Amino acid sequence: MTSIDLNADLGEGFGRWRLTDDERLLSVVTSANVACGFHAGDAATMRRVCELAAERGVRIGAQVSYRDLAGFGRRAMDVPPAELAAEVAYQIGALEVFARAAGARVAYVKPHGALYNRVVRDEEQAGAVVDGVLLADAALPVLGLPGSRLLELAGKAGLPVVPEAFADRAYTDEGTLVPRRQEGAVVTDPASVVARSVDLARSGGVGTHSGRRIEVRARSLCLHGDTPGAVDLARRVRSGLEAAGIRVEAFA
Repeated sequence: MTSIDLNADLGEGFGRWRLTDDERLLSVVTSANVACGFHAGDAATMRRVCELAAERGVRIGAQVSYRDLAGFGRRAMDVPPAELAAEVAYQIGALEVFARAAGARVAYVKPHGALYNRVVRDEEQAGAVVDGVLLADAALPVLGLPGSRLLELAGKAGLPVVPEAFADRAYTDEGTLVPRRQEGAVVTDPASVVARSVDLARSGGVGTHSGRRIEVRARSLCLHGDTPGAVDLARRVRSGLEAAGIRVEAFA
């Protein structure tokens, strides 16, 4: 039977402000990309999400990013490689404390926002992320875009690599994500998102923004937790996958 992991960005709050409905999303997804304090998240939020994830058997992933709370990690930044590697390791280590306290472990690493997009093509920044992961735990899987420099370098360094796809984001003909500033970058129609999810899981293909069809082989599907109606959409995607005979299970 075909299987797929469902991941979502969680813990994206700070202090009294909360963006994601962590508790309800954790009843749907199988992997949680937990913000580690650099683009969102704080100590109390990280601890709470780790406890909820551990209770539900959801895998905990460190969602590392540039140090950019004001811009939610979506602003382009130039960080020296040694500094970025140290900051990636720092974020993983912080989350690991709370994961262990909840009786779990950090199971994988995924970059966020501007860092995620940067390491698709930027070898220096991708190498720095890999160095940071190796510094924290040389056995941690790295989740990222298929064909990216990040996954290539992580694989060469001996790290397990997990390609992911996006059911609710538009793709370019080159297999990268359409920039958010562009119209149509986010797919909002629930029926379309469900159909794309089944297509990606079953055939490893997806239609691009221009109408072409490209191959996107992925082990995990990402659903954004910060979009309106995220919980309902996640439930519909999971139901649609299971109705199509696709098993939903964590990769780690």
